Amino acid sequence: MGGRPVAVAFGSNLGDRRRHILNAASAVGALLQNFRLSTIIETAPVGAGTENDPPYLNAVGVGESDLSARELLDALHAIEADAGRTRPHANAPRTLDLDLVLVGEQIVEETGLAVPHPRFRERRFVLEPLGEVAPDLRDPVTGLTVRELLRRRS
Repeated sequence: MGGRPVAVAFGSNLGDRRRHILNAASAVGALLQNFRLSTIIETAPVGAGTENDPPYLNAVGVGESDLSARELLDALHAIEADAGRTRPHANAPRTLDLDLVLVGEQIVEETGLAVPHPRFRERRFVLEPLGEVAPDLRDPVTGLTVRELLRRRS
């Protein structure tokens, strides 16, 4: 029971960051079976124009689902909206950011949806928490496990 493994990255750098992540983890946990949340870590913002933005809290959650990648992404966007997420511009500070990182062995490229997440391999703030809860998950693009991807970043 459960379905394919699904990995979701959580981030928040506005408001009560920890509460935003824990509330979102509860909502994502209702969506995914056997849900586990990594340790929550604090990281500096990444991206152009973010130098003066508040620091993020980040975590990764892993569970299982038979939902399609599009259904999962739509559900994550609804959870973000419930947390007051707005999208005024790229890299804007946010109450909640949920990224669909992996959906089993699926590789999906559609308008507004890319799985695996195209930048997760370069993001230590995703790889380290993901390695804590699911080091043996495999990236279907490179064929490498999360543990191997982390080793490459060291």
